[in-house]
Amino acid sequence: MARQSKDLKQRAPSHDRTKADQPPGGGGETRASRPDQDGRQRVVIEGVKPEIDGGRFPIKRVVGETVVVEADLFADGHDALSGVLLYRHDSSREWQETRFQFVTNDRWRASFPLNRIGVYHYAIRAWIDRFGSWQRDMKKRVAADQVSSIDLLVGARLLDESASRAQGTDADRLRRVAEQLRKEPRPSAEQLAAALGEEIGRLMAIYADRRFATTYGKELSVTVDRERARFSAWYELFPRSCAPEPGRHGTFTDCESRLPYIADMGFDVLYLPPIHPIGRTFRKGKNNDPNGGPDSVGSPWAIGSHEGGHKAIHPELGTIEDFRRLIRKAGDYGLEVALDLAFQCSPDHPYVKDHPEWFKKRPDGTIQYAENPPKKYQDIYPIDFETEQWETLWAELKRVVVYWVEQGVRIFRVDNPHTKAFCFWEWLIGEVKRDHPDVLFLSEAFTRPKVMYRLAKLGFTQSYTYFAWRTSKAELTEYLTELTRTEVREYFRPNFWPNTPDILTEQLQHGGRATFMSRLVLAATLGASYGIYGPAYELCEHRAIRPGSEEYLDSEKYEIRHWPIDRPDSLREFIGLVNRARRGNPALQCDDSLHFHRVDNEYLIVYSKHTEDRSNVILVVVNLSPHHVHAGWIDLDLDVLGLKPDQPFQVHDLLTNAYYLWAGSRNYVVVDPQSAPAQVFAVRSRLRTEQDFDYYL
Repeated sequence: MARQSKDLKQRAPSHDRTKADQPPGGGGETRASRPDQDGRQRVVIEGVKPEIDGGRFPIKRVVGETVVVEADLFADGHDALSGVLLYRHDSSREWQETRFQFVTNDRWRASFPLNRIGVYHYAIRAWIDRFGSWQRDMKKRVAADQVSSIDLLVGARLLDESASRAQGTDADRLRRVAEQLRKEPRPSAEQLAAALGEEIGRLMAIYADRRFATTYGKELSVTVDRERARFSAWYELFPRSCAPEPGRHGTFTDCESRLPYIADMGFDVLYLPPIHPIGRTFRKGKNNDPNGGPDSVGSPWAIGSHEGGHKAIHPELGTIEDFRRLIRKAGDYGLEVALDLAFQCSPDHPYVKDHPEWFKKRPDGTIQYAENPPKKYQDIYPIDFETEQWETLWAELKRVVVYWVEQGVRIFRVDNPHTKAFCFWEWLIGEVKRDHPDVLFLSEAFTRPKVMYRLAKLGFTQSYTYFAWRTSKAELTEYLTELTRTEVREYFRPNFWPNTPDILTEQLQHGGRATFMSRLVLAATLGASYGIYGPAYELCEHRAIRPGSEEYLDSEKYEIRHWPIDRPDSLREFIGLVNRARRGNPALQCDDSLHFHRVDNEYLIVYSKHTEDRSNVILVVVNLSPHHVHAGWIDLDLDVLGLKPDQPFQVHDLLTNAYYLWAGSRNYVVVDPQSAPAQVFAVRSRLRTEQDFDYYL
């Protein structure tokens, strides 16, 4: 039961004391009292979960979810304890509270709902529960027939004290029970039972004496996003390659014509690489040729020309009105448009002329272009976040984001955020989400794990991962366990991409159609959010520029490509099947329940997801070998699936529409990669009809 609490003024740190804080002892030491510490605050609060880096960063949730908080609550002696979890939305000054429930071994648990996007705060308060101690001991005395009049008077006094803090019918109820305990020679069994009952215990907890309560020394927080932060399917598309005929630069209007195609495959986010004017100086040619000719279209990430910078649109794509119309039309198909946010400039960007102080200078006075030796990117100038004019720089970059938010963009894919200052991102995301809490940011940082995790803590809604390079069962199991079973899951929301314009893995280069299918199933079912770079993916584009490289041959980053999206061997229909399975099964729309099951074949990986009430259970089997049929015995964890050992159950393959009757924990599977390299089973604990049962007989 939740109730309101006006403030958190009874703030005191948890009772972790340094040597100077210890009471007087041998050796003539004197007690150095802490000014904010009342020695009568006896409860210790520690081991709080979730808590990220000592409360420095918020956890993440989406609206409609619940935050479950656990903590160790204990004190000296044998007194009973009570505690409350306090919580409030950032827009409210009123604290709500709900009681902690004992779990085991001094561990307590409470939870609160998240009904709005934005930021919630939560805190913990606990105290010695004198009436709870009295109730506990009285029950023992009653059982041993050792009740004395003094014991009853102690209870009556505690009830009177709480009645003085209560009002109305609650106060009257407490006083009546107190009077019953004072009856001579003693109250009736019925009256005593009332004093020991749950209802009186609940009232006494509400009006407890909290003068000496301990309040956890940190106010923790949770960032609450809309549902798309947890569950989304992204499709990356270059608008300039959307023209229906080869050789012409595509426009936003051409991109509109692709919307039914993308929506039919079941995607809900259309991600566009940078749509801004492209610089001419050092413009790259096909296949990253540093000497692009006059007909070269250049890289969209070389942002800025005389036509404008980050708040302008490449003229050949259309106008700002065309872009707004694309957003509206996409919405008609259930698609959101995500925009690339790349804070870097071409040598022709207006910032270079107007704010040269925002860029690093080499000893010869020229501006330092981007490098990743031996690679050189002469067409890109990185921004110097150590400039003395950093405040004006930050303000301008915020204006860029706000401008596109005002055009209707609510999702940004951020290019290489790990090459910009951490403190900048924390400030920028906080500023934007303060006024626009529905805005989402995807971090494209393929870098060291701790850097990726730091960016997530700083506020990025979702993050790219190492999924593209995790190929074996052991690698996938270990990595997904880290993401879903450790503290990482509290702040890092993975978004799995089997390919990007920058990443054509060796597995996709050589694995053939079966690999594209199996990697798609893995991305879409291991993660609640995933994406593909298309049409390269559904057309199984696998040609690398050279052996050992992950760069595409004829990369769309440097030229316009005409994609035959109606090709008969396209994976379009298969992708649609997978996305429909995701949309139709809530178990696949979150990551917390992911569980790996044992199977006696290293080329098969088996895992499940389920809703909290087990009303929806999905079991996935994937053949990790693209060239060979593999079979094996699965050893299912039936408890995880909500199944009984002696109960037959049905599995329905959502990709092939095949039905099977299984029983017990051990079941046999065969997966042929040439027909369907994966099986996505909906698990049903009982057969729907007698006809279903007869079918298997």
